[in-house]
Amino acid sequence: MRCFIYCLSRYDNREPEVCQCSQHIGAIGRIVDGVDAVRKAVREEMRSGAHQIKIMASGGVGSPTDPIGNLQFSIDEIKAIVETAESHQTYVMAHAYTAKAIERIVRLGVRTIEHGNLVDDTAAAVMAEYGAYVVPTLVIYDAMSKVGKEVGVPDAALVKNEVVRLQGLEALKILKKHGVKMGLGTDLLGEMHKYQSDELRIRAEVLGNAETLCQATLIGAEIINMQGKLGVVAENAIADLLILEENPLQNIQILSGQGEGILGIIKDGHWEKNTLN
Repeated sequence: MRCFIYCLSRYDNREPEVCQCSQHIGAIGRIVDGVDAVRKAVREEMRSGAHQIKIMASGGVGSPTDPIGNLQFSIDEIKAIVETAESHQTYVMAHAYTAKAIERIVRLGVRTIEHGNLVDDTAAAVMAEYGAYVVPTLVIYDAMSKVGKEVGVPDAALVKNEVVRLQGLEALKILKKHGVKMGLGTDLLGEMHKYQSDELRIRAEVLGNAETLCQATLIGAEIINMQGKLGVVAENAIADLLILEENPLQNIQILSGQGEGILGIIKDGHWEKNTLN
């Protein structure tokens, strides 16, 4: 079993502690085993400027030797990771697909589930009970099914991709039924990065435009503990704004593509793009 910690850190000049199955992680991930090792890893990442800690709690689509149903990290290891992150006033997010993995780690204090395609009613109810969030990433599987083969994704990964892709839309319905808060994000990299904003379209087909936009703004800010600062137009909030050609409540696809529908961008109260004049 290979257990990974991914860290959002400013310090990226380390020699990556990775094996062949994680060769594309670069310097943002490391393999760790044992309670003392995971505690040390989290502390080092916090000292290096990380804001959150992400762990692999189940197998992955792109992992050649880890079936999706695998569980990663022991109970004691996860407890140590969560405790150490909390001592640094932050939280742990976890890559997890299956209901078993999701329920297990949420009960152990993991705050945010990344992906969650194979969630069931029991796991979703536990998430709601513990106030956990989820960040579905449905565009990953949509893009991989379309162009994965031509960009070099292995056949074994494409088979696993279909398993989670087909359950992803159903997962949205289950999570909504139980009142689990959903943020918006994706894992797309490289040649598939251009499909990022298609996540909005996929979500909206199930949840509607307004709820999807709320997930991308209000809930996203809440997940990273920036409520009142991001995701709102309000006094004392950070003035990050988009000016669009159309109302996204009526046509959410105005946000798709590569920004063609964006007339203006204001960041921290200053114009970064302005085609209005």
